[in-house]
Amino acid sequence: MRKTVLIPLILAAVASGSIAPAREATPPATNRIAGKQTLAYGSAPLQKLEYWRGATAHSPLVVFVHGGGWTRGDMTMMDGSAKLTHWHSLGYAVASLDYRLVPQASVEDQAADVAAAVAFLRADAQALGFDVGRIALVGHSAGAHLVALVGTDPKWLNGAGLKMDDVRGVVPLDGAAYDVPRQLQIGAPLMGGTYKQAFGSDPKRQEGLSPTLQAAKPNAPAFLILHVQRPDGVAQSQALAEALKKAGTPVEIEGFPGTGLRGHMEINRKLGEADYPATAVLDRWLAKVMR
Repeated sequence: MRKTVLIPLILAAVASGSIAPAREATPPATNRIAGKQTLAYGSAPLQKLEYWRGATAHSPLVVFVHGGGWTRGDMTMMDGSAKLTHWHSLGYAVASLDYRLVPQASVEDQAADVAAAVAFLRADAQALGFDVGRIALVGHSAGAHLVALVGTDPKWLNGAGLKMDDVRGVVPLDGAAYDVPRQLQIGAPLMGGTYKQAFGSDPKRQEGLSPTLQAAKPNAPAFLILHVQRPDGVAQSQALAEALKKAGTPVEIEGFPGTGLRGHMEINRKLGEADYPATAVLDRWLAKVMR
């Protein structure tokens, strides 16, 4: 096959997630905010988080869960990002999580890690200096799936000793695996490898790890679903929003320009920039749910 044919196929595979994109560059040190703490919420090497204090001892807390196809990525991508700089300027405390990765761990382990990290932070809220009653979860890509799962299936927060309303709200950013069986159906063959590695071939397991299929009450108190214009991401986001509405859970959904891998990365990288349209939407929603 000629190179001119291979290049579009490879780009399509990267955009779909079956080939891992290169990790986004770590922001320059000059953009980083002082006072970061690195804390362990479990005994495994990847059960740790980075934490930045807010403006007061009672600041709201935004907990961010990175993406990376359930197999890669790490908490350090937050440091120096537009998200951190912007949320810090608004007075929020911020935490960025690591979690155990596939294939050494399972997606179930990852959901449990997100819940365990929230429980750890809540238990030490006074010392860390944030309002234990005002926590929001934000996640991108695979992280969007994980925060949506923790926000729809009570067993994850309950398993960490928490209730669903111990989180004020959940913000999934451009996920495309809220209904895993459906995504496997429409995504093959380009996306098959990524999703099969994470979710296996057992339909019952796939359903149990699908936020859209777990969205009957109880859920987290509120959701804001943000997406760019990837067809599968749009369809998956809309289906999750409809399932939450059917359950009576307050949910807002907003779409933004951007397609393919570039759009998928931009909603994560540019969120927090003043001229990126999703920034104002998230600001408004956070201000409302954190009241």
